[in-house]
Amino acid sequence: MIISEKSIELHIEDDILIARKVARQEMADIGFGSADQTRMATAISELTRNVIKYAGHGVCHIITESTPSEIVIKVEIEDYGPGIDDINKAMEDGYTTGGGLGAGLPGAKRLVNDLSIESRPGLTKINLEMTRPNV
Repeated sequence: MIISEKSIELHIEDDILIARKVARQEMADIGFGSADQTRMATAISELTRNVIKYAGHGVCHIITESTPSEIVIKVEIEDYGPGIDDINKAMEDGYTTGGGLGAGLPGAKRLVNDLSIESRPGLTKINLEMTRPNV
């Protein structure tokens, strides 16, 4: 059952902090521990920063769910920029088109249970998910 659904518009650096804060609070509200909150917040930081840097603007959707057996957070970050030319290449450590360290996408993938990317010119959607037992 969906517990909460929030959307944060991404236009400026401060929006990154808002998305992180909202995700942490939503996770705390349904029972995720501080380590999981930090991992998700870090992944959100990396990916929302990419939105602002490469696309200029986008949106971060945060959905929390709870069942008797598990708690779940799903985050969808989308933008309407140029897209990712080669997703497989972009997922390699050290690969960058923007002069950075090339750790954003592969690093984010290591922080969550699941990361998927859909991208074409005009629309990129990155889905993150973290699931834990509901204790």
